[in-house]
Amino acid sequence: MILCENLVKIYKTNELEVVALQGLDLSVEQGELMAIIGNSGSGKSTLLNMLGGLDRPSAGKLFVDGKDLLKFTERELTRYKKETVGFVWQNKARNLIPYLTARENVEIPILLQGSRKRLRALELLDAVGLYHRRNNRLEQLSGGEQQRVAIAIALANQPKLLLADEPTGSVDTKTASQIMELFNRLNREMGLTIVIVTHDQQLARQVNRVVAIRDGRTSSELIRRKTYADELAELERETAVTSDDSHEEYAVMDSAGRIQLPSAYLEALGLSGKNKVKVMLEDGRMILTAPNEE
Repeated sequence: MILCENLVKIYKTNELEVVALQGLDLSVEQGELMAIIGNSGSGKSTLLNMLGGLDRPSAGKLFVDGKDLLKFTERELTRYKKETVGFVWQNKARNLIPYLTARENVEIPILLQGSRKRLRALELLDAVGLYHRRNNRLEQLSGGEQQRVAIAIALANQPKLLLADEPTGSVDTKTASQIMELFNRLNREMGLTIVIVTHDQQLARQVNRVVAIRDGRTSSELIRRKTYADELAELERETAVTSDDSHEEYAVMDSAGRIQLPSAYLEALGLSGKNKVKVMLEDGRMILTAPNEE
């Protein structure tokens, strides 16, 4: 569904040049539910904007659903945003119109597509568990319910790819877990490809694959040892593993053989701030050590 190769994004002003992405590589399979984590300024939101067609890369390759986004005309890009991708934002005001009911909010993108199937709005509200609140205005809904309406709106154009930028950032922990459960269910029942950007690593562990971005590059991936559904089943039998054991972490290596080493490891070896490391091949293992100061 998604293929990024050596993706670069540079923002330029008259006096300043900021490199937001520095050769990022990423692939996402069709029907996958995955999360992207990273510190503020790491480039994760920039990546999401480019996947959604809201921004264009400066260099590299970017394919979504087999389409080369770098070759899109403005008309093709507009069509892509209307037909292929759906967005859920942390700031619900970007999805919702406050003086309309939940049903009317979901009907708007359906009507803008020229469709008369307004009953689909009720189907979507039912899918996110809000059919009983369909005639309530937004001020009558809780923060979590409003975010569920926003998710229904993002699904209104029947997207192949759902992008969520910090979708749980403005709700409490319990509601955040419920929203993540909803994403898992939508992915499972609709086969929808979902990419979630979050700073909350505990929430990220509720998906099978987590990609960490650091300094504009993919630095590591956490792959779930067992599927989330299997862990929930084990939890019911009171045999679930702890969250710390749920994923196995791998460093990401690009086509040139470059990897980002965890800062904690560099500090442990006294390599922080240095630009050289000794590499040895021994017994089928690659060993990194601090260079001989002499």
